[in-house]
Amino acid sequence: MKDEKTREAYWRKNLSYLAILLSIWFIVSYLCGIVFVDQLNTIRMGGFKLGFWFAQQGSIYVFIVLIFVYVRLMNKLDKEFNVNED
Repeated sequence: MKDEKTREAYWRKNLSYLAILLSIWFIVSYLCGIVFVDQLNTIRMGGFKLGFWFAQQGSIYVFIVLIFVYVRLMNKLDKEFNVNED
């Protein structure tokens, strides 16, 4: 029974990480790159309009950073639940 509760807690925490990280990616890629592009285009970053930057580059950079954050969070979670590969 303890094993089942441990697995449920592990997956619950894993799914919460996924939900948070995918929400961040959605906000950056969809909302900043498409929905709020006109408002963000009033701000310039490196000579380019910020809405254009989010649509072309920003969402890719954020996605790559989120991959590394997810790896770090999962390694920490694996150690917490003693399922790490080390």
